[in-house]
Amino acid sequence: MSHGKIILILKAFPMLCFSLTEWFLLFFPLPADYPPSLMETNNQTWMNEFILLGLSSDWGAQVWLFVMFLSMYLLTVLGNFLIILLIRLDTRLHTPMYFFLSNLSLVDVSYATSIVPQLLIHFLQEQKSIPYGSCAAQLYFSLAIGGTEFVLLAVMSYDRYVAVCDPLHYSAIMHGGLCARLLAASWVGGSLNSVMHTVFTFQLPMCTNNVIDHIACEILALVRLACVDTSSNEVAITVSSIILLMTPFCLVLLSYIQIITTVLKIQSAEGRKKAFHTCASHLTVVALCYGMAIFIYIQPHSSPNTLQEKLITLFYALLTPMLNPMIYSLRNKEVKGAWKKLLGQFSELKSKLASL
Repeated sequence: MSHGKIILILKAFPMLCFSLTEWFLLFFPLPADYPPSLMETNNQTWMNEFILLGLSSDWGAQVWLFVMFLSMYLLTVLGNFLIILLIRLDTRLHTPMYFFLSNLSLVDVSYATSIVPQLLIHFLQEQKSIPYGSCAAQLYFSLAIGGTEFVLLAVMSYDRYVAVCDPLHYSAIMHGGLCARLLAASWVGGSLNSVMHTVFTFQLPMCTNNVIDHIACEILALVRLACVDTSSNEVAITVSSIILLMTPFCLVLLSYIQIITTVLKIQSAEGRKKAFHTCASHLTVVALCYGMAIFIYIQPHSSPNTLQEKLITLFYALLTPMLNPMIYSLRNKEVKGAWKKLLGQFSELKSKLASL
């Protein structure tokens, strides 16, 4: 059976949209005979599918996890799309800060969609297999979107730096053209890094064991299956982590050092409070996103155990994307004001329709 047909058979999950990996292979299907089924080359084995062990083999636990993760995923999609819609509808939010925030919401939904639908399908299947091509596509999208998010958070910190440290020239500096270029650089950087790692990882000959002790096709879990020395891959992971994780993280730190220095010079206590408040939401999201990723990828040799790796993947795929809209809604006066305005308009419309 071809990969295209495999993708169309979502027997256990008809109401859930395709994940990004399935959409990719639906439009760009691999040949039915690639890679060859367990082809032997120089005593090395190439797989045509992988088996993911997931979180649990107990059926009762899997049903419970399915319901819980589906609820979290739907909340993630709903919350982030509401943020995008709100920013689109309220002209007061048509600023660089909210332009980047709407793109962060899109990135969060995309990352969750690259991991969670496949995970949910596997909860309802006895054999949690994933075709070779789907695994490669999942790795590509998760790395590309994850890398984009880290760079985008650094871009958002620069936006806050300009807003607080040079407010008189904010509009002139953060003009539409610069915002578009910064956003494009975020996506291009994440995508190029992902292409490199996906190609390097799937060129490795795998051992006869095609079982991945993970919930998704994660790069470190795949590298561990290789039959050859993977030190070059681990060096590449470390180098790209420094470029896409530590460099943006250092830029974030420098931005906030400057912001804090500027804010402390403000004489008014109310002014200091307002300045800090504009950065609080972004700083919270930065702390959530950068911490664990740095912990995992900077030192591949000393990575956490497999259970910790699975929980960390879930953290980024479900918890962080679900919390980000809440953080920006609850800690941001402008977003809360926009919500109240939108709900007020909805109530007025409902009253008018009821009076007809």
